[in-house]
Amino acid sequence: MTIAISRKDDHTIELTLTIPWATIKTAYEDVVTHALETIEVPGFRKGKAPRKIAEEKLDRSSVYEEVVKKVIPEAYNEAITNEKIRPIVNPQIELHDAKEEKDWVIKLTTCEKPSVTLGEYKKAIQDVKASVENKIWTPGTEPKDEKKEEKPKVTLDMILKALFGQIKISLPSILLQQEVNRLLSELIDQTKKLGLTVEQYLASTQRNAESIKDEYEDQAKRTLSLEFALEEIADKEGIFVSDDDIETVLKTAKNDEERKALEKDKYYLSSILRRQKTLDFLSAL
Repeated sequence: MTIAISRKDDHTIELTLTIPWATIKTAYEDVVTHALETIEVPGFRKGKAPRKIAEEKLDRSSVYEEVVKKVIPEAYNEAITNEKIRPIVNPQIELHDAKEEKDWVIKLTTCEKPSVTLGEYKKAIQDVKASVENKIWTPGTEPKDEKKEEKPKVTLDMILKALFGQIKISLPSILLQQEVNRLLSELIDQTKKLGLTVEQYLASTQRNAESIKDEYEDQAKRTLSLEFALEEIADKEGIFVSDDDIETVLKTAKNDEERKALEKDKYYLSSILRRQKTLDFLSAL
């Protein structure tokens, strides 16, 4: 197999793989051999009919679908290992040339983790906190309750807004598109639960397909940028999750079934705890 690689400035990576026909043929034979074991031909026990007769009952397009499922993941794993790529999303796959008796040419698009410039995020957050905590009431701006005057509080949204204002990051287009698609998929599910079509929902909120896509793209940029920024801050500040941290959460499980579910997703649980620790660190600045 030959590999051609193209790296974009936004950390998008395009891999063009040329897979020898010999490899495709071997995978095809394996798929056919496995499929023939389940074929039933009158007059023969299952899987025991002559190959030529049994093979006539196979759908070649279905066989090649299975070949693709077998060959591409193996080729992709070999490529990212050889090229030392650390992808953070599943690849987009395009079959450029997939004919019998010819080498297959496949394009796969993926991306690596983008670099983040945090800027003076600590100062920005401290400035926001100072502006809120030192806010002085002035006549004519808002009513003042003499009996109960609570000290203004800095919200998490204020902190994240200050952080977002300092971030410089070039998000991979494939990653951004996947997040927008996820949000659109959630919208479709929500409208179905309401018994509405997407068009009816958008009309009721005075939006259209273009505006909702722009809205979701802005939302995706903010969400992804903050996620990578929080990860970067955690790395720089040495914020980690210990076994004791995880065990503390596991003890809160209501029953054995819930505890097992949490233990099964320890990696995800650890990432959530680390993010919360990072948010606590920012709140304490």
